[in-house]
Amino acid sequence: MRQLLVLGATAVIRFAKPGRPSASAWLLALLERKPRKLAAVALANKMARIIWAMLTRGEDYRSAKPVVA
Repeated sequence: MRQLLVLGATAVIRFAKPGRPSASAWLLALLERKPRKLAAVALANKMARIIWAMLTRGEDYRSAKPVVA
């Protein structure tokens, strides 16, 4: 499970560029300060905490940004 989260985080980082609507300010700031692999592990940890909170509360994912169609 840990490897899959890190792999997914690496894929997100690959496309994280300033100006893209999907790039989070938190991730872009982290990438300025830390190496990519360390940022991938930090993002995987954040995703794991979100998943754990969703499972324990029985909630659906709530995106921080509203989705515009």
